[in-house]
Amino acid sequence: MKKQKYIFLIVTFLFSFGLALFVAMKVFPNNPFSKTKPETNTVSNKIHDGDIIFQTSQSAQCEAVRIATNSKFSHCGIIYDINGNWFVFEAVQPVKLTPLEEWIEHGKDNKYVVKRLKNADTVLTPAVLQKMKDYSQQFDGKEYDAYFEWTNERIYCSELVWKIYKNAAGIELSKLKELKDFNLQDARVQKILKERYGNDIPLEEKVVAPSDLDDSNLLITIIDNY
Repeated sequence: MKKQKYIFLIVTFLFSFGLALFVAMKVFPNNPFSKTKPETNTVSNKIHDGDIIFQTSQSAQCEAVRIATNSKFSHCGIIYDINGNWFVFEAVQPVKLTPLEEWIEHGKDNKYVVKRLKNADTVLTPAVLQKMKDYSQQFDGKEYDAYFEWTNERIYCSELVWKIYKNAAGIELSKLKELKDFNLQDARVQKILKERYGNDIPLEEKVVAPSDLDDSNLLITIIDNY
């Protein structure tokens, strides 16, 4: 009799523990017992091949870019579906594909915004997207352009996105500006400019900033978790 009572208590405990664990996993989706990351899955369900993603990076240069462009964004890239996995093609050092989840973690407070071409469903066909990816390959592994020169020898983030859309998809996301069009008076911006150019700042160099892409009237916001 005692043995049966003991077995009954064990079964009751295991059942109660299992029920509690089930409830915990439902209430706390980030429970360590669960291998699924709902936030990542939610992002994956919303994004499309060719979307543009923005974030605030945490380097001194990126801070200067944010100040000079009066924008919360200092970095951007293109989201690509590569063999069923999501990556961000970005111009860092060097230009490369970065897994989407890893890319998000690099931004300040893991915050980001995803934007999409308004008519992406009709314009970004599989053939056009493949052309964009093929065109992108020429930049893979190139040096990051800390001097913001409008060449293909080295390249920076918003320049990379702009050129891929322009030259592979035939879409000009924004008008190009000149360096002098930005806010260059802030001391933090002046410091970076001095380090990069000395006294010979190329004020008429063609440039495109993350803020220019963010402001593009050709894009709509898909995700905004700022």
